[in-house]
Amino acid sequence: MAAWSDKHVEVAGVKLHLSRAGSGAPLLVLHHDIGTLERLPFYDALAQRFDVLVPHHPGYGRSERPDWLRSPRDVAVMYRCLLSDVGLPQASLLGLGFGGWIAAEMASMAPRDPAQLVLVGAMGLKPPEGDILDQALLSYVDYARAGFHTAEAFATAYGAEHSTDQLEQWDICREMSFRIAWKPYMYSQTLPHLLGGVRMPSLVVWGDDDRVVPLSAGRLYASRLPDARLEIVAACGHCVEMEKPDALAQLVTAFMAAK
Repeated sequence: MAAWSDKHVEVAGVKLHLSRAGSGAPLLVLHHDIGTLERLPFYDALAQRFDVLVPHHPGYGRSERPDWLRSPRDVAVMYRCLLSDVGLPQASLLGLGFGGWIAAEMASMAPRDPAQLVLVGAMGLKPPEGDILDQALLSYVDYARAGFHTAEAFATAYGAEHSTDQLEQWDICREMSFRIAWKPYMYSQTLPHLLGGVRMPSLVVWGDDDRVVPLSAGRLYASRLPDARLEIVAACGHCVEMEKPDALAQLVTAFMAAK
């Protein structure tokens, strides 16, 4: 198990919760729109090779909620400031789902700064085929469950019964996502045109049974990013880091080592 430290750092007048562990090349990991569990085996695996930073998005988890926040690009600007403040402006970026959208926005802002970019089931682009799952049509429990290929994998990650705290967190995360990513829902109309300027190597990873973000969005990311490849994880849903943590960690480690 990695030795994690937790603290709050102030960015744009907002206190963000930040967990950090490991050593090596710096890697910023950005979580899903359903938040993140405190300690994931995937995070521990990364911390064996990298200096891993896992913030809670503003308005999610243990971070403060800024009333002025209105878009994922605002969050991306805040994380650019965070990396600058901790002296790691060229950290690599790894985004999971909604966090992948934020990571892609960050990469588009400074096309040569981040060392490498990893997008896993990333939102942010309108899928050419299919639609991003509308969580307004589901309970927050069913939406979280939809991120997994099997019910057993979901139960392994979150347990058979869900605490009041967990239910409350899912509800808070959903409300915040509606606030900043509602119209258009979970994609940017400008990002597709900005990705062509990204110059760092990029890895796009998708579960073959992603019922939240269609695989067509992954193919679009891989085609829009100039130096990207697409990897598909078999028998896996949207939450690759929880359902196939070892497979994803191996993909990320090999990709980062090939720099």
